[in-house]
Amino acid sequence: MNTKYIFVTGGVVSSLGKGIISASIGKLLQARGFKITIQKFDPYINIDPGTLNPYEHGECYVTEDGFETDLDLGHYERFTGIHTTRNNSVTTGRIYKTVIDRERHGDYLGKTIQVVPHITDEIKRRMLREGLDEGLDFVITEVGGTIGDIESAPFMEAIRQLRWQLGRDAVCVHLTYVPYLKAADELKTKPTQHSVKELQGMGIQPDVLVLRTERHLDDHMRMKVASFCNVDLECVVQSEDMPSIYEVPVSMQKQGLDAAIMRKIGIPVGETPAMKPWHDFLGKQRNAKREVHIGLVGKYDLQDAYKSIRESLNLAGIYNDVKARLHFINSEEISRDNVAEKLEGMAGIIICPGFGLRGIEGKIIAAEYTRTNDIPTFGICLGMQMMVIEFARNVLGYKDANSREMDEQTPHNVIDIMEEQKSITQMGGTMRLGAYECELREGSRAWKAYNPCGETARHGTISERHRHRYEFNNVYKEEYEEKGMKCVGINPAANLVEIVEIHDKRWYVGTQFHPEYSSTVLHPHPLFMSFIKECAANSCNSCNSWSENGTVKT
Repeated sequence: MNTKYIFVTGGVVSSLGKGIISASIGKLLQARGFKITIQKFDPYINIDPGTLNPYEHGECYVTEDGFETDLDLGHYERFTGIHTTRNNSVTTGRIYKTVIDRERHGDYLGKTIQVVPHITDEIKRRMLREGLDEGLDFVITEVGGTIGDIESAPFMEAIRQLRWQLGRDAVCVHLTYVPYLKAADELKTKPTQHSVKELQGMGIQPDVLVLRTERHLDDHMRMKVASFCNVDLECVVQSEDMPSIYEVPVSMQKQGLDAAIMRKIGIPVGETPAMKPWHDFLGKQRNAKREVHIGLVGKYDLQDAYKSIRESLNLAGIYNDVKARLHFINSEEISRDNVAEKLEGMAGIIICPGFGLRGIEGKIIAAEYTRTNDIPTFGICLGMQMMVIEFARNVLGYKDANSREMDEQTPHNVIDIMEEQKSITQMGGTMRLGAYECELREGSRAWKAYNPCGETARHGTISERHRHRYEFNNVYKEEYEEKGMKCVGINPAANLVEIVEIHDKRWYVGTQFHPEYSSTVLHPHPLFMSFIKECAANSCNSCNSWSENGTVKT
């Protein structure tokens, strides 16, 4: 069949969950046997999110082919298990740069370059490219921002044109918000009506409406929305608050969202897929009762800044039959005087990734405390580097050990910049990015995590995603090995250290790569699984008794 295109837009307010709805649609269609991909079009002018402050945009997600993207691609991969690429993330900046570069090259033969048709044509080309290149059944395109935003107008015009060109091969799903007014004790559909009217004014009639709501909408209200917005009743579904985002695909399936889309496109609906592995996962999630408290030592006090790490911990907890209760611990506030208090009650600690000098001393102090008190610890990227620096200062005896990133004059640069990075002056997209191989030392804790049943060399070589510029300095490798910090993961091409661990501790592992990018709902990452398993064993009801506000009960 021809590739079908689903456009997901949002109205009324931002942050309604277009990414979750897009991922849910993808999962439901995938369960019916269709080959799908999901792409994100963002209206901001940055080339990619790589240089954006996490407070501005949440975490920067990295694809296997080494592209820095929006965090919604993490939802796409976790829900569906697909591997996204640079083609799945497009910004206004990339669109304009491509058009301007072509104009400078003379490709337009002297024509006047305009938003319509040149910018919109480039948007359309990228929206269609995924389907044309890979023979996909469905391409789901989420457009960031909110209807009415000035910067999203070219994307809406491109969708309008594609809807006309593709006919029944294209469907528009519009997500809006239905607010509840407590004073009037009423749900209000007027914002949705205005949002749809705005969309219609751009020449786009939505085929399906997803109503984001905190209260259940009865059929009368759904009928009212359908009547005022010219949408079939069966195509008006609601997205209520759920205990977990992973309940959303099931809710959408029960309301027939995937069936409504298929009928609009003209595909026989058939039987509803059972989605047994997904329901088994939700069953384990509901049955997990015991809490395991994990501290996230970092400097970004924002949930989305560590989104993939949080989700990876939650998923690993569920598969270990526990609830991972996560506590952010600001590394800027950690000192030697209060570290015991800050980390009290934690069954395990994540030393989070990041960039820059701010908050690193707190991470180093936390790493020393967890190492000397044998608390399960997982350092990721910069977190691993802080574990390496702490070990150099307090075990190797190099009190002035540091990273070149933090101190260019340090005499003991146990973390140093890669040789090929020294001449780079630009920031965006210039780091070691994407998937690289890593050879595991057999018998190490990392090897056992990837080979939980002890299979010989089943996973002797792994591939994981990176986002960093500085590396472990191999000049010091022998000293680390002699004193007990083993370099158990090595990149075979460049002989770079990927994983360090201390064998005689419960679980003390640092990875230069980002394992959180590879964790999915049906396949949680083995390192997070091993870490949570050890944290659960380290946890006890007496030392992890918490009050509702998150403080330790005495």
